[in-house]
Amino acid sequence: MQKTELLKRYVIFLIGLFINSFGVSFITKASLGTSPISSIPYVLSLAFKPTLGNFTILFSLILIIMQMIILGKKFQMIQLIQIPVSIIFGYFIDYSMLLLSSFQPELYAMKGLSLLIGCFILGFGVYIEVLADVVMLPGEAFVKAITTRFGTDFGTTKVCFDASMTIMAGIMSLLVFQQLRGVREGTIIAALIVGLIAKQFGKTLAPLTLFLFPDTEGENSRAEATYENHYIITVSREFGSNGSRIGEMIAGELGIAYFDHEIIQKAAEKSGYSKEFIESNEEKLTNGLLYDLYLQNFAYVKGEESKREALFHAEQEVIRDFASKSSAVIVGRLANYALKDYKNVYHIFLRADTDYKIRTVQEREHIGFEEAAHKIEKINIERSNHCKFFTGQEWGQAENYDLILNVSKYSMEDVVQKLVAVLPQS
Repeated sequence: MQKTELLKRYVIFLIGLFINSFGVSFITKASLGTSPISSIPYVLSLAFKPTLGNFTILFSLILIIMQMIILGKKFQMIQLIQIPVSIIFGYFIDYSMLLLSSFQPELYAMKGLSLLIGCFILGFGVYIEVLADVVMLPGEAFVKAITTRFGTDFGTTKVCFDASMTIMAGIMSLLVFQQLRGVREGTIIAALIVGLIAKQFGKTLAPLTLFLFPDTEGENSRAEATYENHYIITVSREFGSNGSRIGEMIAGELGIAYFDHEIIQKAAEKSGYSKEFIESNEEKLTNGLLYDLYLQNFAYVKGEESKREALFHAEQEVIRDFASKSSAVIVGRLANYALKDYKNVYHIFLRADTDYKIRTVQEREHIGFEEAAHKIEKINIERSNHCKFFTGQEWGQAENYDLILNVSKYSMEDVVQKLVAVLPQS
């Protein structure tokens, strides 16, 4: 990385660090608790003379020492840059608290509003920090150290870390004050929404990200790709519509390659996850909101992603790789999204009436009517949630496909013939 680029990143990081500190101070001044990572320093600052910023510095230094103990020889000396960053952050917090010294909301409604404003400020600061991608704050670096040493999931570890900090601060408060001070409902709210806000800033301000750090490869080069010598057909399908079988028949009729379960094998090789894990988790998302709450923990650090995100990206890469080699029919796994910017790609969505889907699943899996109906509803909801979460698009919405067909109106052979008639032959 060039010196000018590195300097720019550190300047952006310091701006984010100050915004972060101002957000922490704003939340704290709302008097409904503070953010989880600041809860222990805040309780100590209420009980003893040093300031919130001073205790934040001390607490950060302890976390850095613990990283060194956990990682041992794997601790990289470059991470010692967390020390001056922690000192700067601590003084930023004290300066922010000074700026807000006259801000004392009295009404609970005003406190709640102040808390939310503080969360938005903190979320924006987190977004700017992560955008700079030069150094992690000690709290996130400590979580990263645990995941590196013990192989735990970052999101789960971050939840446990925040919860433990909050509980420890609560215990300290009860011991010192015989009541809860510094840890309240605001602490929980901050834990739940700050990461979500940071991720939303990342999506909304994507043009700013590209402006500050232009992507010379990635999406720009991908959008220019064309398949001049071949074509691709993607088949999205409702569960029970016989979409996979129809896709295979289309490929056979056209004499081109067909990819379905092959994607699982290649994604397993690329991601390192087992085929069984992929089969159990691909194209599924039970509850988008709950997953959002879990996923927001990854907003605090660059380069970390959940297993589902890693799986999604691995399958998208596999799909693009398959598509680059020859004409093919590719079934499911949001292939239409993976290839949305490519030319010579045709997107089909196959749906069916409820009774057709139930009959299909009954015959295929040898199960009863109610079990089949329940399974169809469950899987199609999961596919819809999965599509919405990862693409922002509505699954089955006409504008995302070139052709939508209700297969229950025809025999499978007729469906194949009708589709082949309107699809490219060479």
